[in-house]
Amino acid sequence: MKNENINIVELKDVTVSFDGEKILDGLNLEIKDKEFITLLGPSGCGKTTTLRLIAGFLEPDSGDVVFEGKVINDLPAYKRQVNTIFQRYALFPHLNVYENIAFGLRIKKFKEKEIKEKVEEMLKLVNLSGLEKRDIDTLSGGQQQRVAIARAIANCPRVLLLDEPLAALDLKLRKDMQKELKNIQQQLGITFIFVTHDQEEALTMSDRVVVMDGGKIQQVGTPQDIYNEPQNAFVADFIGESNIVDGKMIKDFYVEFSGQKFDCLDKGFSQNELVDVVVRPEDVDIVESGKGMLKGIVTSVSFLGVHYEIIVDIGGFKWMIQTTDEHLVDEEVGLYIEPDAIHIMKKSEYSGLYGDYSSYSEEIDLLSEVDYVEEEPVVEE
Repeated sequence: MKNENINIVELKDVTVSFDGEKILDGLNLEIKDKEFITLLGPSGCGKTTTLRLIAGFLEPDSGDVVFEGKVINDLPAYKRQVNTIFQRYALFPHLNVYENIAFGLRIKKFKEKEIKEKVEEMLKLVNLSGLEKRDIDTLSGGQQQRVAIARAIANCPRVLLLDEPLAALDLKLRKDMQKELKNIQQQLGITFIFVTHDQEEALTMSDRVVVMDGGKIQQVGTPQDIYNEPQNAFVADFIGESNIVDGKMIKDFYVEFSGQKFDCLDKGFSQNELVDVVVRPEDVDIVESGKGMLKGIVTSVSFLGVHYEIIVDIGGFKWMIQTTDEHLVDEEVGLYIEPDAIHIMKKSEYSGLYGDYSSYSEEIDLLSEVDYVEEEPVVEE
């Protein structure tokens, strides 16, 4: 049973710089006991540095790392009640599955009977019973990851840190392991702090998500809050697809954008305040051009299996719509948007940078031409 009131880890005004560049900039974060929390953001946002601070591999330039109410800035990594699983599992190739899992227990001088009982318990937990004598290099990627998890949790850490542990797996195995990791976390009742740049992974597994960019936390909330109520254009764009247009709040519950006025559910803005308006692609209905609130021309249609992804040009701004109905390029269509599909955000430093799909197809073409280069697990991604 979770105690939502207890913070097991706190970061207080933490700043970290490398070569004069701030990697973390006054970071404040509270992590609850027994929760699954994910640090999410693009490469270089500071999420891996945050994990390394908690693990004890780094010390902050300023601010405090707090564990169960005590400042642990100077406490070495081996004395902290945390374990880390990296993208590369760092298993010992000369040891079999059993001895890999038993390694930390032997270091702590557990008795052989206790080691046997604990290893068997861990093998059962990660569905590897019967494979204890197997060599590491004969295991699949998913099995190796399970061994890494078993080894990390055999020592009963209070907190498990996971740095992109699923990145090397194929898509189907990743999805399977997402469910398995969540189940393991719930069975063990320990805190998981998970780092990823994969939005779906974060939304699927987490009790709360911490969205980071530029060494700062942009938003913390449940997956539902992050997706449905993004606080700025960066969060809205990074979590799923979003149409983000310039708007003006006429009054409470009434907004103007794309040359039209709409009812909405937001309030608390100044009269005629300039705002960012977010509309998710799945929340827009394509209708006949004469029946829509907005009118535009279809410029691109992509079939993605469960739905079509359709780009519609409205006055030079290109919207993305996801629909199960097929439409044709150059077709004139209308867009119908319900009030609860419109989300209003304050203007921010990210305003105007995201949400227009004018360059969408060009970005896809560019990405397809770039070879994937796997990053080394350095101090920051």
